[in-house]
Amino acid sequence: MSVVEGLDGCVVVGVHPEKVRLVVENAPDADELTRVSAVFKLLGDPTRARLLYALLEAGELCVCDLAASTATAEATVSQALRLLRASGVVTGRREGRNVFYRLSDAHVRLLLDVTREHITHEPEPGRR
Repeated sequence: MSVVEGLDGCVVVGVHPEKVRLVVENAPDADELTRVSAVFKLLGDPTRARLLYALLEAGELCVCDLAASTATAEATVSQALRLLRASGVVTGRREGRNVFYRLSDAHVRLLLDVTREHITHEPEPGRR
C-alpha cells in the first residue's frame, strides 16, 4: 500500500531554517496581529468597504452625500462611520451642523488601492 502525501505538507522538515528564523524574528507581536485583524474585519463588510471607496474617490463627504452616493440608508452610514472613526480609518471635520468624513491618511488610501488592484489583476499563466 502506498502512502499519499498531501500537496500542502512537507516531506523534509526544516528545509530553509534561515527563512524560518527571519520570519520568527520579524513576525508581528500579538497586539499588532489583533489590530491588523481588526482593520481587515472592518474592511470585510461590503457596506463599510463601499463607503471607504466612496471617500477614496470623493475625498470628503457628509453622511447624507455618502448615503446618496452609495445607495445606503443614512442610519446605516452613520453606524458604519462610528466604527470606522473609532478604528482610525476615517476622520471627521465639523462644519456647522454637518460632519464631513475623509480617509484618515495615505496608508488607508494605499490599502484600498492595493487591495482593489490585487483582486482585479490577472495572475501569470500557470500560477494560481
